[in-house]
Formats: sequence, C-alpha cells, structure tokens
Amino acid sequence: MRDHYPYDYAVFRVVPRVEREEFVNVGVIVSCPAKDFLEACVELDEQRLMALDFALDVESIRAHLATIPAICAGGEQAGPIGQLSQRERFHWLVAPRSTTIQTSPVHTGWCENPNEVLEHLLNTMVRAAR
Repeated sequence: MRDHYPYDYAVFRVVPRVEREEFVNVGVIVSCPAKDFLEACVELDEQRLMALDFALDVESIRAHLATIPAICAGGEQAGPIGQLSQRERFHWLVAPRSTTIQTSPVHTGWCENPNEVLEHLLNTMVRAAR
C-alpha cells in the first residue's frame, strides 16, 4: 500500500468589485509539508474576468498573481516573505483579505502525490468546463 500524506489547499480568486461578491477562480495552492511541497498554479481567464468588470486593470492583476508562485518557491527573489518557512509562506498567502485577490477557506485532504492534487484542483476548480 502506498503512503498517503496530509495536504492543505485553497483556491485563489479575483473579485473585481468586492461589494458585488462576484469572483472568478484563477489558481490553486497546495501545501504538503510531509513531502516538502508548496506550489501554486495560476491560470487567468481574462474573458471570464472581463465579463464581471470590463474596466478592470488586468495587467495589475496579472502582475500580482505572478508573485504567488514566486512566494511559494521562496528565496531572495520572493522578497522578505520568501525568507519565511514553507508553512509560514502558505499561511501568509492564504490569510483572509478583502482585496481584489482573495483565497477560499483552506481545505484539507490526504494524497499520494501533491502534484496530482494540484492538477486535479486546477481542472475542477479553475479551468472552464469543456
């Protein structure tokens, strides 16, 4: 039998107009400390986002979203947050915010391979059904 490891994940969403509470899921983050794994993938569907607010500054949002995988990777290129431990970076990224980029509540599960979980979550929570 293969080993299973606990993991935590959250979904990143863009909320163009916070007062309307409408959002588009744009990425996921998965943390599996037992496998020394912290990764996020972001896939911004600009057409879906612009349907909620055509005047949105997509360039700014894209730039902010690009920092998420960099912070997961850590190191100097991620600035002061990149110097924190993996677990601290995960908690910093998923902390509740009332800004345009938010995360869902954190969910927990068991997995054999966190990379497969990341791909599954992208397919089910972020990518449009085909």
